[in-house]
Amino acid sequence: MPTTSKASQFFERADQLEFALCQSINRAIRFRPIKSYFRLVSWLGDGWLWYALILAIPFIAPAHGQHMAILMALTGLTCTLTYKALKHWLIRERPFISFPAISCATPPLDRYSFPSGHTMHAACFQAMLFAMLPALAWATLPFTLSVAASRVVLGLHYPSDVAAGAVIGGLMGWASVQLFVDLVV
Repeated sequence: MPTTSKASQFFERADQLEFALCQSINRAIRFRPIKSYFRLVSWLGDGWLWYALILAIPFIAPAHGQHMAILMALTGLTCTLTYKALKHWLIRERPFISFPAISCATPPLDRYSFPSGHTMHAACFQAMLFAMLPALAWATLPFTLSVAASRVVLGLHYPSDVAAGAVIGGLMGWASVQLFVDLVV
């Protein structure tokens, strides 16, 4: 009998604890407008809205926008490398794979669940915007919150995946600005 890792054992217990909440939130996709909204948010959260925003920042903040955009792009790349490494190291199956009662409302971009890469990027960019362009950060906050919610609503992540992605991404965004603030402003 193959041995299971401590992470695997932890996630198996966590999956059972989060199943009922996941299933309850996932039921929202029975309503077509909710499903359509969160599918659109998820697609935009694949990067499209963030890419557009990064390209627009030099025009929004002409004095330092080019440096901000470069920092956001490089930090976003760091987020991608981080979440991919964590997913392949920790290996947590997605809720719709582990529990057939949870419906997958849109195809995932990759196999594993922990942490949520969409949420990690959204929280990272949100933290960076709050540090560099607070007015723009307030304008994007509803989108960021919707991205986080979409992951559970669409059956792609457990709430703990989203929470971990938000914490890791927020810390990465904040740290990036703190480390490189002199280059940006």
